[in-house]
Amino acid sequence: MPTFKDHFSALATSYATYRPEYPAELFEWLAGLCAEHELAWDCATGNGQAAKCIADHFEYVIATDASADQIAHAQGAENVIFRVASAEYSELKKHSVDLLVVAQAVHWFDLEKFYIEAKRVLKPNGIIALITYAHHRVTPEIDEPSLHYYHDVIGEYWPAERQWVENGYCDLPFPFTEITAPEFKLEAYWSLPHFVGYQATWSATKRYIESTGHNPIPALEAALAPLWGAPQNLQKIQWPISLRVGRLHE
Repeated sequence: MPTFKDHFSALATSYATYRPEYPAELFEWLAGLCAEHELAWDCATGNGQAAKCIADHFEYVIATDASADQIAHAQGAENVIFRVASAEYSELKKHSVDLLVVAQAVHWFDLEKFYIEAKRVLKPNGIIALITYAHHRVTPEIDEPSLHYYHDVIGEYWPAERQWVENGYCDLPFPFTEITAPEFKLEAYWSLPHFVGYQATWSATKRYIESTGHNPIPALEAALAPLWGAPQNLQKIQWPISLRVGRLHE
């Protein structure tokens, strides 16, 4: 079994608290592409954000993550089964999966081995969806210090795989019959502490602190505070979603 790139186990509790929720419309559309709705696999589920939405459309959801800490903090509906398993070796039955979803994680995988596993577990004509979102947008004034933090403060601490996210997965190898997806976006209304807490969960923030011994988050919060208003004010935050969706034809 390959050693997985673990950027998030140490942040599992914060990850569960601060990550944005996916739009229900996205999973409704994906489910509509499927001929059957018996089983979905949410691969690299993290804390189960996608799994609980997928569960509305399938009899069962198997939600796996290579991180036992993430699975320990995962929450889902009664028809969601959480397991510790890698993306490349799921232990799912051959040709058992109607929908395979990977949300904000496929860039960490051994793609060649993952695609072999995906083709093994998907039913003929099954659907695979790779979901990602890059930098958020609030207002031009708030975006400026946040983008400075993202690019200039912690920029060199992003893992190389982050480039796949920046490109919206458009250059990612994808050996499936591609389906054009409509536009979707994540939306949230957050206070300043929540917004800053979200950026504290970034893998680059974690690596910056480990490398320098300095926490950059207080300086970010200080730069944002005069632009935000009262800290508990709720600002609308958006993340455009990029998708690679395909069908397995055999």
